[in-house]
Amino acid sequence: MTPLADRYGRRFPYLRLSIIPACNFRCTYCLPHGYHADAGMPGPLSLDEITRLLRGFAELGMHKLRITGGEPSVRHDLTEVLRTAAAAPGVTRLAMTTNGTLLSRRLGEWMDAGLNAINVSVDSLDRATFARITGHDRLDDILHGVDMALAAGLSAVKLNAVLLKDVNDNELPRWLDYLRDHAVGLRFIELMQTGDNLAFFRDHHVSAGLLETELQETGWQALPRAADAGPAREYRHPGYAGRIGIIAPYSKDFCAGCNRLRVTATGDLRLCLFGEFGIPLRPWLQRDEQLDDLVRAIGGQIGRKEQGHFLHEGRTGITPHLASTGG
Repeated sequence: MTPLADRYGRRFPYLRLSIIPACNFRCTYCLPHGYHADAGMPGPLSLDEITRLLRGFAELGMHKLRITGGEPSVRHDLTEVLRTAAAAPGVTRLAMTTNGTLLSRRLGEWMDAGLNAINVSVDSLDRATFARITGHDRLDDILHGVDMALAAGLSAVKLNAVLLKDVNDNELPRWLDYLRDHAVGLRFIELMQTGDNLAFFRDHHVSAGLLETELQETGWQALPRAADAGPAREYRHPGYAGRIGIIAPYSKDFCAGCNRLRVTATGDLRLCLFGEFGIPLRPWLQRDEQLDDLVRAIGGQIGRKEQGHFLHEGRTGITPHLASTGG
């Protein structure tokens, strides 16, 4: 096994695999008009194709896998996908990001299939604000599912909240009350510009650094970053059961610790969420004997990974919205 490394010395043990581009929410920052499939768009990878894809990445040192969408629970065979992913050689951590609409009903079977960590998108703890952002009044049921996940003993339960100026950026006191007795990892995510959301971005972007400064001034202490961690800068406080992570893509050196690659639902390798191109891997996923060719195809592309994104220049790459690439 030869671990993937780029020309800047970064290694990539972490794969984010989208299994479907569709989503059943209409989040204002992502799909405000709902999901609409492009005419002629190929279908998502099959279970056999996913199996071969994960074998290839395992050959290159992948051991942390996150299943994403769109919304992965929209896919009818999600449980089988999770079981397939958990059986992939070398995978020691199987996580999923979801909007949580099926969490309270399907958590048990997902865990039986091998899921051991979950991120749930909860952009507000205010019911009306949550409905305004997502287009669905489902907050109470989703938070019930989060409580079930905590009680079930998953190795990690995290909540994602996209910061939106004049919408939910005043909710830190409410979140702190929640974190006192909920042992979750809360992720505040700075709004990112994508191909479709420029006007929204200009109206609602707020620097995550402002929130980070507020945390530091009130006794929250930074934690060292784990080797296979995601991009969050994590904080803890002795008075709270939960932790807070800040994902600030516009901060200095954000990309220096990048350790993840992405594959879209149709099998395109994306070296960066905001990259200018995708590399189709599907041609090498049709037969078991193509494994060596797949590994060479992936390894041969890693040298094209840029040192950082170009969001500061307003360049969002080929990502029209976050659902298209799995966020």
